[in-house]
Amino acid sequence: MPLNAAAADVIHPGAAGRKRAGSGEQFWQFRRYAQTDAADQIDWRRSARSDEYFVREAELETARTILFWADPHPGFDWTGGREQMTKSTRAKTIMLALGSGLARSGERIGVLGGTRPPSLGKAAPDRLAEDLLTSQNEALPPPKSTALAVIASDFYDPVTDWQTRLAPLAGRCHHGVLLAVSDPIEHDFPYTGRTRFSRPGSLQTRIFGRAETVRDDYLARFEAHREALAQLALRMGWALVTHRTDQPALHGAAALQLALQQFGARR
Repeated sequence: MPLNAAAADVIHPGAAGRKRAGSGEQFWQFRRYAQTDAADQIDWRRSARSDEYFVREAELETARTILFWADPHPGFDWTGGREQMTKSTRAKTIMLALGSGLARSGERIGVLGGTRPPSLGKAAPDRLAEDLLTSQNEALPPPKSTALAVIASDFYDPVTDWQTRLAPLAGRCHHGVLLAVSDPIEHDFPYTGRTRFSRPGSLQTRIFGRAETVRDDYLARFEAHREALAQLALRMGWALVTHRTDQPALHGAAALQLALQQFGARR
C-alpha cells in the first residue's frame, strides 16, 4: 500500500495546542478586566453574570516546526511475518498521518536533514511523504532553528551510542519524541531448537543449539534496554513512544500526537 494511502487510513490529528493566552482564533479563557485593557476587549455577556468585568482571551497560535527522521538501517526495514508491515514502513505511516494533520493546522513539517526546508500548507504532506520515502540520511544534524523532532527507529544499538548520536540534536531541539517501533516476534521470542540469528545489514551471526534456553535472558535484556532508552529520553527532556507493528497504527499515531501536545502545553 502506498505510504500516503496507508497514512490516510490512520488518523488526522489536529495541531498541539499552546495552552496559553495569545493571538489566535480559538477561545482559551476568561480573565478579569485590567486597567490596561481596552474597553472593546470586555466580554459583556460574561460580565453581565457578575459584578466584575471579564475579558475573553484566545489561545496562542504560532506555527511550530516538526521534523521527522526514520532510521535507514536495514534492520529497521524488517518484518517478522509476511502479514506485517516492516518497522520502517509502520513508522513512516504514523509520522505521515500525524504530519498531515499538523500541516492542516498551520504547522511546518519536514524531514530532519532533508534537502528542502520544512513547509506548511496543502502541499506539505506530499512533500513529507516523498522525503520520508527517499531519505537515506543516517546522520541526525541539528536544525538551524528551534524545532520539535520525531526520531523513529528500533533503537537496538547500545543506548550509549544513541546518547552520543542524539546529544547535538537535543541541544537544538529541546523537546522531541523517540518513536521506538518493534515487531511482535521481538517481544515473544518464539524460537526453539537450533536457530541462527543475524541482523539485516550486519555480518554478525550467532547460532544457538537450543534457542529456548536463552529466551528468559533475552527478554530481561530487552526490557532493560527499553528502560534505559526511556531514561535517556527523560534526561534529554524528550518523550519515548513505543509501538508494535501488530497494534493498530492508530494507537501509535494517537500516542505520538499526545506526546507532542504535552510539549506544546509546556511551551
